[in-house]
Amino acid sequence: MEDVTIYTDGACSGNPGPGGWGAILMYKDYKKEISGGKKDTTNNVMELTAVIEALKLLKFPCNVKLYSDSAYVVNAFLQNWVTNWQKNNWKTADKKDVKNKELWQELIELTNIHHIEFIKVKGHSDNEYNNRCDEMARNAIDTL
Repeated sequence: MEDVTIYTDGACSGNPGPGGWGAILMYKDYKKEISGGKKDTTNNVMELTAVIEALKLLKFPCNVKLYSDSAYVVNAFLQNWVTNWQKNNWKTADKKDVKNKELWQELIELTNIHHIEFIKVKGHSDNEYNNRCDEMARNAIDTL
């Protein structure tokens, strides 16, 4: 399997409100930037969308190091929330419906194709790729 590095970020102006997402995919010497937005959304939806859209671009199964500043996305996998939600018929630990279920299901399908290591990065710090993703997400909001 080929090694790919992905950075993602989502942003929202108001929550809910207009939102944007950005991602950078790096494979060997190649680097691809993608972004998009939605008029009425939430920050968490944009964080998930960034990850999903980046993974959907991969043409074959890959070893992915996925960097995100979203504790929501990273912890869902590192702390097995996703596994528990599925076992509990998409209910949270306090018996509420899991928000963004369809996006989580799409992301789970992608994790079944690729070997993904989710890595939490500190947002708005000195990570150039995370900062670039944040900039692309914010620019996507401005173009809505």
